[in-house]
Amino acid sequence: MRLVYEGKVEWEARAGTKCRACLDHLGLYGGPGAGHEYLSPLYDLHDEGGILIVLYDQVGCGRSTHSRDKLGDESFWTFDLFIGELDNLIDHLKLRRTGFSLFGRSWGGMLARVSAARRSRGLKKLILASAPASFPLYSEGCRNLLVKLPENVRKTIEECERPGGFESSEFQQALAVDIQAGFAHPTEDPTSYLTMYSGPLEFTITEFLKGRSIGDDAREIEIDTLLLNSVLDEAQDLCIGKWFTGIPRVKWKRGKAISLCRHFLVNC
Repeated sequence: MRLVYEGKVEWEARAGTKCRACLDHLGLYGGPGAGHEYLSPLYDLHDEGGILIVLYDQVGCGRSTHSRDKLGDESFWTFDLFIGELDNLIDHLKLRRTGFSLFGRSWGGMLARVSAARRSRGLKKLILASAPASFPLYSEGCRNLLVKLPENVRKTIEECERPGGFESSEFQQALAVDIQAGFAHPTEDPTSYLTMYSGPLEFTITEFLKGRSIGDDAREIEIDTLLLNSVLDEAQDLCIGKWFTGIPRVKWKRGKAISLCRHFLVNC
C-alpha cells in the first residue's frame, strides 16, 4: 500500500487479518535506512498467534521516497520527521482505536522510544531490541568488541577512522573480515544513515547523535516494555541498562549465543 506524508511516499505491508484478542504489532527497523524486509521474521507472530503485523519503509529507504540531495542536512533528517511519518501510518490504518504495540530494533527502537515517551495514543506495549539508550555508552561497548578483533584488523580500522581513511584499500580489505553481522550498513541509499547515525562503521557515530543520551526521558515511558539484547550485541549491557533503570514497567531478556540481537531470542 502507498500513502503520502508531507509529499513523501510511504510503503507498508501487512500480514494476515486481525485477531480480536491481540494487539496489532508495528515493526520499526534499524539503520535508519535498512528496509522493512529483514523484519519479516515478525510475520511468524501472525502465523503462530494471529497477530496482525505491519511493516513499512521509512522515508529515504526502500519503496518510500528517497532524498539523496539531503545528505548531511540535519535540519531535514530529524526525529520529528520520522515520528510524523509513523503517526501518519498509525492514523491511516486506524490502529489507535483498538491499541497497538511497537517493536523497534536499533534505530527503530530509538524511534519507538520517542513515540512512547510522547505517549502516543493507542500505544499499549513496547519492545526495544538492541536499542542504545546512550551513545557514549554505546560507543564504549563497541570499542570493547573492537579490541577482540585480530590485531592487524583492529589497527587498520583504528587508523582509517582518521579523515579520509575509510576510502583506503586497507580499510576495504579489513571490512572483508567478519567483524559482526551488525556492522553491515545500508548501501543502496545511505543518505539518512550517514547523516543521522554513523560513518562507514557502526562505532563511528556522527555528530547528530554523538554524545546524546537517548534514554534521558525513559521515565516518561509508562507502558509495559521489553528490552532485548545479547552478549555479542553492539548494544552492550552498558547502554541497555539505562533503559532498565529508567523505565518504570520493564523486563530485560538477554541472549547468549547470538550477535546483534535478531528479532527473536532463540536458544538463549
